[in-house]
Amino acid sequence: MSIQMRKMTEGSELRHILMFSIPLLIGNLFQQVYNITDSIVVGQYLGDDKLAAVGSTSSITFLFYTICNGLSIGAGVLIAQCFGAGRDNDVKKYITNSAYCIGAIGLVVSVVAALLAQPVLSLMGTPGHLLGDATAYMRIAVGGTIAVAAYNWINSVMRSLGDAKTPLIFLIISSLLNVGLDLLFVLVFNWGVSGAAWATVIAQGLSSVLSIGYAFWKNPFFKFNKEHAALNGNMLLRTVKTGVPIALQYGMVSVSMIFLQTIANGFGDTVMAAYTATMRVEQLIQQPFVSLNSAMSAFTGQNAGAGKPERIEKGYRQAIKTCIIFAAAVMVVFLLLNRLIVGCFVSGSETIDRGGSALMLSCLFYPFLGVLQATRGLLNGAGDVGYAFINGLAEVVGRIGFGLILTAITVIGSWAVWGTTCLTWVLTAVMGVIRYKSGRWRTKCYLTQE
Repeated sequence: MSIQMRKMTEGSELRHILMFSIPLLIGNLFQQVYNITDSIVVGQYLGDDKLAAVGSTSSITFLFYTICNGLSIGAGVLIAQCFGAGRDNDVKKYITNSAYCIGAIGLVVSVVAALLAQPVLSLMGTPGHLLGDATAYMRIAVGGTIAVAAYNWINSVMRSLGDAKTPLIFLIISSLLNVGLDLLFVLVFNWGVSGAAWATVIAQGLSSVLSIGYAFWKNPFFKFNKEHAALNGNMLLRTVKTGVPIALQYGMVSVSMIFLQTIANGFGDTVMAAYTATMRVEQLIQQPFVSLNSAMSAFTGQNAGAGKPERIEKGYRQAIKTCIIFAAAVMVVFLLLNRLIVGCFVSGSETIDRGGSALMLSCLFYPFLGVLQATRGLLNGAGDVGYAFINGLAEVVGRIGFGLILTAITVIGSWAVWGTTCLTWVLTAVMGVIRYKSGRWRTKCYLTQE
Protein backbone atom coordinates (compact mmCIF):
# COMPACT_ATOMS: atom_id res chain seq x y z
CA MET A 1 0.00 0.00 0.00
CA SER A 2 1.30 3.46 -0.90
CA ILE A 3 0.38 7.00 0.14
CA GLN A 4 -1.92 8.66 -2.40
CA MET A 5 -2.16 12.41 -1.85
CA ARG A 6 -4.72 14.38 -3.86
CA LYS A 7 -4.15 17.97 -4.89
CA MET A 8 -7.58 19.47 -5.55
CA THR A 9 -6.61 22.80 -7.11
CA GLU A 10 -7.07 21.57 -10.70
CA GLY A 11 -9.67 19.45 -12.52
CA SER A 12 -13.33 18.68 -11.86
CA GLU A 13 -14.49 20.13 -8.55
CA LEU A 14 -17.30 17.61 -8.07
CA ARG A 15 -15.06 14.68 -8.91
CA HIS A 16 -12.46 15.77 -6.36
CA ILE A 17 -15.09 16.26 -3.66
CA LEU A 18 -16.88 12.96 -4.31
CA MET A 19 -13.73 10.88 -4.77
CA PHE A 20 -12.36 12.34 -1.57
CA SER A 21 -15.68 11.87 0.23
CA ILE A 22 -16.05 8.17 -0.55
CA PRO A 23 -13.11 6.92 1.58
CA LEU A 24 -14.18 9.39 4.28
CA LEU A 25 -17.70 8.02 4.19
CA ILE A 26 -16.53 4.43 4.42
CA GLY A 27 -14.25 5.37 7.29
CA ASN A 28 -16.96 7.32 9.11
CA LEU A 29 -19.38 4.41 8.72
CA PHE A 30 -16.86 2.03 10.17
CA GLN A 31 -16.15 4.50 12.95
CA GLN A 32 -19.83 4.44 13.81
CA VAL A 33 -19.39 0.72 14.36
CA TYR A 34 -17.82 1.74 17.66
CA ASN A 35 -21.01 3.39 18.88
CA ILE A 36 -23.46 1.08 17.16
CA THR A 37 -21.76 -2.07 18.42
CA ASP A 38 -21.80 -0.70 21.95
CA SER A 39 -25.48 0.13 21.64
CA ILE A 40 -26.54 -3.19 20.13
CA VAL A 41 -24.53 -5.30 22.57
CA VAL A 42 -25.54 -3.22 25.58
CA GLY A 43 -29.18 -2.81 24.55
CA GLN A 44 -29.83 -6.39 23.45
CA TYR A 45 -27.75 -8.29 26.01
CA LEU A 46 -27.68 -6.01 29.06
CA GLY A 47 -31.08 -4.32 28.73
CA ASP A 48 -32.68 -0.98 27.90
CA ASP A 49 -31.69 0.52 31.27
CA LYS A 50 -28.01 -0.13 30.54
CA LEU A 51 -28.42 1.43 27.09
CA ALA A 52 -30.02 4.46 28.69
CA ALA A 53 -27.04 4.71 31.08
CA VAL A 54 -24.55 4.60 28.19
CA GLY A 55 -26.63 7.04 26.14
CA SER A 56 -26.74 9.56 28.99
CA THR A 57 -22.95 9.95 28.71
CA SER A 58 -22.80 10.65 24.96
CA SER A 59 -23.17 14.41 25.02
CA ILE A 60 -20.73 15.11 27.84
CA THR A 61 -18.17 12.66 26.44
CA PHE A 62 -18.39 14.40 23.08
CA LEU A 63 -17.81 17.74 24.84
CA PHE A 64 -14.42 16.61 26.14
CA TYR A 65 -13.49 15.13 22.77
CA THR A 66 -14.30 18.38 20.96
CA ILE A 67 -11.40 20.25 22.54
CA CYS A 68 -8.82 18.09 20.78
CA ASN A 69 -10.98 17.54 17.72
CA GLY A 70 -11.30 21.28 17.09
CA LEU A 71 -7.56 21.77 17.35
CA SER A 72 -7.04 18.88 14.92
CA ILE A 73 -9.42 20.45 12.39
CA GLY A 74 -7.68 23.82 12.80
CA ALA A 75 -4.29 22.22 12.18
CA GLY A 76 -5.71 20.51 9.09
CA VAL A 77 -6.95 23.83 7.71
CA LEU A 78 -3.49 25.39 8.01
CA ILE A 79 -1.76 22.34 6.53
CA ALA A 80 -4.22 22.21 3.60
CA GLN A 81 -3.69 25.89 2.81
CA CYS A 82 0.11 25.49 2.85
CA PHE A 83 -0.14 22.32 0.75
CA GLY A 84 -2.36 24.06 -1.82
CA ALA A 85 0.11 26.96 -1.98
CA GLY A 86 3.08 24.60 -2.47
CA ARG A 87 4.76 25.58 0.83
CA ASP A 88 5.97 22.06 1.70
CA ASN A 89 8.44 23.19 4.36
CA ASP A 90 5.65 24.90 6.33
CA VAL A 91 3.51 21.78 5.97
CA LYS A 92 6.11 19.74 7.87
CA LYS A 93 6.47 22.39 10.57
CA TYR A 94 2.72 22.54 11.12
CA ILE A 95 2.55 18.74 11.37
CA THR A 96 5.08 18.60 14.20
CA ASN A 97 3.92 21.67 16.10
CA SER A 98 0.26 20.68 15.93
CA ALA A 99 1.24 17.26 17.29
CA TYR A 100 2.94 18.86 20.30
CA CYS A 101 -0.05 21.07 20.96
CA ILE A 102 -2.78 18.45 20.59
CA GLY A 103 -0.84 15.72 22.40
CA ALA A 104 -0.28 17.87 25.50
CA ILE A 105 -3.88 19.09 25.64
CA GLY A 106 -5.24 15.59 25.00
CA LEU A 107 -3.34 14.21 27.98
CA VAL A 108 -4.63 16.94 30.30
CA VAL A 109 -8.22 16.48 29.13
CA SER A 110 -8.02 12.70 29.69
CA VAL A 111 -7.13 13.16 33.36
CA VAL A 112 -9.47 16.05 34.14
CA ALA A 113 -12.47 14.53 32.34
CA ALA A 114 -12.15 11.20 34.15
CA LEU A 115 -12.12 12.98 37.51
CA LEU A 116 -15.21 15.04 36.66
CA ALA A 117 -17.32 12.18 35.30
CA GLN A 118 -19.62 11.51 38.27
CA PRO A 119 -20.18 15.15 39.36
CA VAL A 120 -21.08 16.19 35.82
CA LEU A 121 -23.48 13.29 35.29
CA SER A 122 -25.16 14.11 38.60
CA LEU A 123 -25.60 17.74 37.56
CA MET A 124 -27.21 16.54 34.31
CA GLY A 125 -29.92 14.82 36.33
CA THR A 126 -28.94 11.26 35.45
CA PRO A 127 -31.37 8.99 37.39
CA GLY A 128 -29.81 7.44 40.49
CA HIS A 129 -30.32 3.86 39.36
CA LEU A 130 -28.37 4.61 36.17
CA LEU A 131 -25.63 6.78 37.68
CA GLY A 132 -23.25 3.96 38.61
CA ASP A 133 -23.16 2.40 35.14
CA ALA A 134 -23.07 5.79 33.43
CA THR A 135 -20.10 6.91 35.54
CA ALA A 136 -18.17 3.68 34.95
CA TYR A 137 -18.68 3.94 31.18
CA MET A 138 -17.85 7.63 30.99
CA ARG A 139 -14.66 7.43 33.07
CA ILE A 140 -13.18 4.85 30.73
CA ALA A 141 -14.40 6.63 27.57
CA VAL A 142 -13.09 10.10 28.48
CA GLY A 143 -9.96 8.64 30.05
CA GLY A 144 -9.10 7.55 26.53
CA THR A 145 -9.36 11.10 25.14
CA ILE A 146 -5.63 11.05 24.38
CA ALA A 147 -6.23 8.14 21.98
CA VAL A 148 -9.11 10.01 20.36
CA ALA A 149 -6.95 13.13 20.07
CA ALA A 150 -4.15 11.19 18.35
CA TYR A 151 -6.58 9.55 15.94
CA ASN A 152 -8.33 12.80 15.02
CA TRP A 153 -4.99 14.57 14.56
CA ILE A 154 -3.48 12.04 12.15
CA ASN A 155 -6.77 11.82 10.25
CA SER A 156 -6.95 15.60 9.90
CA VAL A 157 -3.33 15.83 8.74
CA MET A 158 -3.69 13.09 6.13
CA ARG A 159 -6.97 14.52 4.82
CA SER A 160 -5.52 18.00 4.50
CA LEU A 161 -2.86 16.45 2.23
CA GLY A 162 -5.58 14.87 0.11
CA ASP A 163 -5.11 11.34 1.48
CA ALA A 164 -8.32 9.83 2.81
CA LYS A 165 -7.45 6.20 2.02
CA THR A 166 -4.57 5.48 4.37
CA PRO A 167 -6.44 6.16 7.65
CA LEU A 168 -9.37 4.16 6.26
CA ILE A 169 -7.41 0.90 6.13
CA PHE A 170 -6.41 1.05 9.77
CA LEU A 171 -9.85 2.24 10.84
CA ILE A 172 -11.47 -0.81 9.27
CA ILE A 173 -9.06 -3.07 11.13
CA SER A 174 -9.74 -1.37 14.46
CA SER A 175 -13.51 -1.38 13.86
CA LEU A 176 -13.49 -5.13 13.39
CA LEU A 177 -11.35 -5.41 16.53
CA ASN A 178 -13.89 -3.32 18.41
CA VAL A 179 -16.69 -5.72 17.49
CA GLY A 180 -14.67 -8.69 18.70
CA LEU A 181 -13.63 -7.00 21.94
CA ASP A 182 -17.21 -5.87 22.64
CA LEU A 183 -18.45 -9.43 22.46
CA LEU A 184 -15.48 -10.75 24.44
CA PHE A 185 -15.60 -8.21 27.26
CA VAL A 186 -19.40 -8.05 27.63
CA LEU A 187 -20.58 -11.58 26.86
CA VAL A 188 -17.58 -13.69 27.92
CA PHE A 189 -15.86 -11.66 30.65
CA ASN A 190 -19.15 -10.15 31.93
CA TRP A 191 -17.62 -6.69 32.38
CA GLY A 192 -20.96 -4.98 31.68
CA VAL A 193 -20.97 -1.44 30.29
CA SER A 194 -17.31 -1.03 31.29
CA GLY A 195 -16.40 -3.77 28.83
CA ALA A 196 -18.08 -1.88 26.00
CA ALA A 197 -16.15 1.27 26.89
CA TRP A 198 -12.81 -0.57 27.07
CA ALA A 199 -13.43 -2.15 23.67
CA THR A 200 -13.91 1.25 22.05
CA VAL A 201 -10.89 2.90 23.71
CA ILE A 202 -8.53 0.04 22.84
CA ALA A 203 -9.71 -0.09 19.23
CA GLN A 204 -9.42 3.68 18.78
CA GLY A 205 -5.96 3.75 20.31
CA LEU A 206 -4.72 0.97 18.05
CA SER A 207 -6.03 2.76 14.97
CA SER A 208 -4.15 5.95 15.86
CA VAL A 209 -0.87 4.14 16.56
CA LEU A 210 -0.99 2.22 13.28
CA SER A 211 -1.92 5.31 11.23
CA ILE A 212 0.83 7.46 12.70
CA GLY A 213 3.44 4.71 12.34
CA TYR A 214 2.54 4.14 8.71
CA ALA A 215 2.65 7.88 7.96
CA PHE A 216 6.22 8.06 9.27
CA TRP A 217 7.13 5.08 7.12
CA LYS A 218 5.52 6.09 3.83
CA ASN A 219 4.50 9.75 3.72
CA PRO A 220 7.25 12.16 2.51
CA PHE A 221 5.79 14.98 4.61
CA PHE A 222 6.65 12.97 7.75
CA LYS A 223 10.37 12.96 6.94
CA PHE A 224 11.55 15.66 9.35
CA ASN A 225 14.84 17.37 10.09
CA LYS A 226 15.74 19.41 13.20
CA GLU A 227 14.22 22.56 11.75
CA HIS A 228 10.87 20.84 11.17
CA ALA A 229 10.86 19.23 14.63
CA ALA A 230 11.69 22.44 16.52
CA LEU A 231 9.03 24.22 18.52
CA ASN A 232 7.74 27.23 16.60
CA GLY A 233 5.89 29.72 18.76
CA ASN A 234 4.12 31.41 15.86
CA MET A 235 2.86 28.12 14.44
CA LEU A 236 1.75 26.87 17.86
CA LEU A 237 -0.16 30.10 18.39
CA ARG A 238 -1.72 30.01 14.93
CA THR A 239 -2.76 26.39 15.45
CA VAL A 240 -4.47 27.38 18.69
CA LYS A 241 -6.05 30.52 17.19
CA THR A 242 -7.42 28.53 14.26
CA GLY A 243 -8.46 25.47 16.23
CA VAL A 244 -9.97 27.02 19.35
CA PRO A 245 -12.95 28.71 17.60
CA ILE A 246 -13.71 25.39 15.86
CA ALA A 247 -13.36 23.57 19.19
CA LEU A 248 -15.69 26.11 20.77
CA GLN A 249 -18.17 25.56 17.96
CA TYR A 250 -18.23 21.81 18.55
CA GLY A 251 -18.06 22.35 22.29
CA MET A 252 -21.12 24.57 22.24
CA VAL A 253 -22.91 22.03 20.08
CA SER A 254 -22.08 19.48 22.75
CA VAL A 255 -23.30 21.78 25.52
CA SER A 256 -26.59 22.16 23.69
CA MET A 257 -26.78 18.37 23.35
CA ILE A 258 -26.15 18.01 27.09
CA PHE A 259 -29.08 20.33 27.72
CA LEU A 260 -31.24 18.24 25.39
CA GLN A 261 -30.09 15.03 27.10
CA THR A 262 -31.10 16.57 30.41
CA ILE A 263 -34.58 17.22 29.01
CA ALA A 264 -34.78 13.61 27.80
CA ASN A 265 -33.70 12.38 31.23
CA GLY A 266 -36.70 14.12 32.74
CA PHE A 267 -39.16 12.01 30.73
CA GLY A 268 -38.02 8.64 32.13
CA ASP A 269 -36.25 5.50 30.95
CA THR A 270 -38.44 4.84 27.87
CA VAL A 271 -37.80 8.26 26.33
CA MET A 272 -34.10 8.08 27.30
CA ALA A 273 -33.69 4.71 25.58
CA ALA A 274 -35.68 5.85 22.51
CA TYR A 275 -33.60 9.03 22.30
CA THR A 276 -30.37 7.05 22.57
CA ALA A 277 -31.49 4.67 19.82
CA THR A 278 -32.51 7.47 17.45
CA MET A 279 -29.27 9.32 18.15
CA ARG A 280 -27.28 6.22 17.19
CA VAL A 281 -29.27 5.89 13.95
CA GLU A 282 -28.87 9.55 13.10
CA GLN A 283 -25.14 9.42 13.82
CA LEU A 284 -24.95 6.74 11.15
CA ILE A 285 -27.14 8.57 8.65
CA GLN A 286 -25.25 11.82 9.15
CA GLN A 287 -21.99 10.29 7.97
CA PRO A 288 -22.42 11.18 4.25
CA PHE A 289 -23.05 14.77 5.34
CA VAL A 290 -20.08 14.71 7.72
CA SER A 291 -17.91 13.23 4.95
CA LEU A 292 -18.89 16.05 2.60
CA ASN A 293 -18.10 18.49 5.40
CA SER A 294 -14.55 17.11 5.68
CA ALA A 295 -14.15 16.93 1.90
CA MET A 296 -15.32 20.53 1.50
CA SER A 297 -12.93 21.63 4.25
CA ALA A 298 -9.91 20.01 2.55
CA PHE A 299 -11.04 21.13 -0.91
CA THR A 300 -11.62 24.69 0.27
CA GLY A 301 -8.38 24.83 2.24
CA GLN A 302 -6.26 23.78 -0.71
CA ASN A 303 -7.99 26.12 -3.15
CA ALA A 304 -7.95 29.01 -0.70
CA GLY A 305 -4.20 28.53 -0.32
CA ALA A 306 -3.87 28.48 -4.12
CA GLY A 307 -6.00 31.64 -4.45
CA LYS A 308 -8.91 30.04 -6.37
CA PRO A 309 -12.20 31.09 -4.71
CA GLU A 310 -14.21 30.48 -7.91
CA ARG A 311 -13.43 26.74 -7.63
CA ILE A 312 -14.62 26.79 -4.04
CA GLU A 313 -17.97 28.32 -5.01
CA LYS A 314 -18.55 25.85 -7.82
CA GLY A 315 -17.67 22.90 -5.61
CA TYR A 316 -19.99 24.17 -2.86
CA ARG A 317 -23.00 24.35 -5.17
CA GLN A 318 -22.39 20.79 -6.32
CA ALA A 319 -21.97 19.56 -2.75
CA ILE A 320 -25.31 21.11 -1.75
CA LYS A 321 -27.11 19.30 -4.59
CA THR A 322 -25.53 16.02 -3.52
CA CYS A 323 -26.68 16.51 0.09
CA ILE A 324 -30.28 17.19 -0.93
CA ILE A 325 -30.45 14.12 -3.17
CA PHE A 326 -29.15 11.89 -0.37
CA ALA A 327 -31.53 13.42 2.19
CA ALA A 328 -34.52 12.69 -0.06
CA ALA A 329 -33.47 9.05 -0.43
CA VAL A 330 -33.09 8.63 3.35
CA MET A 331 -36.55 10.12 3.93
CA VAL A 332 -38.16 7.37 1.89
CA VAL A 333 -36.34 4.62 3.78
CA PHE A 334 -37.07 6.05 7.22
CA LEU A 335 -40.72 6.70 6.52
CA LEU A 336 -41.14 3.03 5.54
CA LEU A 337 -38.79 1.17 7.91
CA ASN A 338 -38.51 3.37 11.01
CA ARG A 339 -39.70 0.78 13.58
CA LEU A 340 -37.56 -1.96 12.11
CA ILE A 341 -34.48 0.26 12.30
CA VAL A 342 -35.07 1.32 15.91
CA GLY A 343 -35.77 -2.31 16.84
CA CYS A 344 -32.14 -3.13 16.08
CA PHE A 345 -31.12 -1.16 19.17
CA VAL A 346 -33.89 -1.70 21.72
CA SER A 347 -36.35 -4.46 22.50
CA GLY A 348 -39.23 -2.79 24.38
CA SER A 349 -42.30 -2.26 22.17
CA GLU A 350 -43.10 1.13 23.70
CA THR A 351 -39.52 2.29 23.15
CA ILE A 352 -39.59 1.07 19.54
CA ASP A 353 -42.86 2.89 18.86
CA ARG A 354 -41.55 6.13 20.31
CA GLY A 355 -38.21 5.92 18.52
CA GLY A 356 -39.80 4.99 15.18
CA SER A 357 -42.11 7.99 15.26
CA ALA A 358 -39.20 10.23 16.20
CA LEU A 359 -37.22 9.06 13.16
CA MET A 360 -40.17 9.87 10.91
CA LEU A 361 -40.14 13.43 12.25
CA SER A 362 -36.37 13.96 12.09
CA CYS A 363 -35.88 12.67 8.55
CA LEU A 364 -38.05 15.47 7.17
CA PHE A 365 -35.36 17.96 8.22
CA TYR A 366 -32.30 16.15 6.83
CA PRO A 367 -31.94 18.57 3.86
CA PHE A 368 -31.21 21.34 6.36
CA LEU A 369 -28.67 19.11 8.09
CA GLY A 370 -26.91 18.49 4.77
CA VAL A 371 -26.74 22.20 3.94
CA LEU A 372 -25.44 22.90 7.45
CA GLN A 373 -22.58 20.39 7.16
CA ALA A 374 -21.49 21.39 3.65
CA THR A 375 -21.48 25.09 4.56
CA ARG A 376 -19.52 24.53 7.77
CA GLY A 377 -16.92 22.56 5.82
CA LEU A 378 -16.43 25.42 3.36
CA LEU A 379 -16.21 28.14 6.01
CA ASN A 380 -13.80 26.16 8.20
CA GLY A 381 -11.59 25.28 5.24
CA ALA A 382 -11.44 28.91 4.18
CA GLY A 383 -10.22 29.85 7.64
CA ASP A 384 -13.42 31.69 8.60
CA VAL A 385 -13.11 30.24 12.09
CA GLY A 386 -14.48 33.30 13.85
CA TYR A 387 -17.87 32.49 12.38
CA ALA A 388 -17.49 28.91 13.65
CA PHE A 389 -17.85 30.30 17.16
CA ILE A 390 -20.92 32.32 16.18
CA ASN A 391 -22.58 29.33 14.55
CA GLY A 392 -21.86 27.17 17.59
CA LEU A 393 -23.37 29.82 19.84
CA ALA A 394 -26.47 29.85 17.63
CA GLU A 395 -26.80 26.12 18.10
CA VAL A 396 -26.70 26.54 21.88
CA VAL A 397 -29.30 29.31 21.76
CA GLY A 398 -31.45 27.26 19.40
CA ARG A 399 -31.42 24.06 21.40
CA ILE A 400 -31.94 25.77 24.74
CA GLY A 401 -34.49 28.24 23.40
CA PHE A 402 -36.52 25.78 21.35
CA GLY A 403 -36.19 23.21 24.13
CA LEU A 404 -37.65 25.53 26.76
CA ILE A 405 -40.44 26.71 24.47
CA LEU A 406 -41.50 23.26 23.27
CA THR A 407 -41.38 21.60 26.70
CA ALA A 408 -43.56 24.40 28.05
CA ILE A 409 -46.28 23.37 25.60
CA THR A 410 -47.97 20.49 27.40
CA VAL A 411 -49.47 18.84 24.33
CA ILE A 412 -45.99 18.40 22.78
CA GLY A 413 -44.57 16.56 25.78
CA SER A 414 -41.49 14.41 25.14
CA TRP A 415 -41.61 15.17 21.40
CA ALA A 416 -39.89 18.42 22.35
CA VAL A 417 -36.62 16.44 22.52
CA TRP A 418 -36.66 15.66 18.80
CA GLY A 419 -38.47 18.80 17.67
CA THR A 420 -35.78 20.96 19.24
CA THR A 421 -33.06 19.25 17.20
CA CYS A 422 -34.97 19.70 13.94
CA LEU A 423 -35.60 23.40 14.46
CA THR A 424 -31.98 23.97 15.45
CA TRP A 425 -30.80 22.41 12.17
CA VAL A 426 -32.99 24.90 10.30
CA LEU A 427 -31.67 27.88 12.26
CA THR A 428 -27.96 27.07 11.91
CA ALA A 429 -28.23 26.04 8.24
CA VAL A 430 -29.89 29.33 7.30
CA MET A 431 -27.26 31.29 9.22
CA GLY A 432 -24.46 29.41 7.47
CA VAL A 433 -25.87 30.13 4.01
CA ILE A 434 -26.21 33.81 4.87
CA ARG A 435 -22.56 33.88 5.94
CA TYR A 436 -21.49 32.17 2.72
CA LYS A 437 -23.50 34.63 0.62
CA SER A 438 -21.82 37.56 2.38
CA GLY A 439 -18.48 36.52 0.83
CA ARG A 440 -16.46 37.34 3.95
CA TRP A 441 -14.86 33.90 3.93
CA ARG A 442 -12.88 34.92 0.82
CA THR A 443 -10.43 37.00 2.88
CA LYS A 444 -9.95 34.64 5.83
CA CYS A 445 -7.14 32.42 4.48
CA TYR A 446 -4.08 33.29 6.57
CA LEU A 447 -1.85 33.09 3.47
CA THR A 448 -4.02 35.75 1.82
CA GLN A 449 -3.75 37.90 4.94
CA GLU A 450 0.03 37.58 4.89
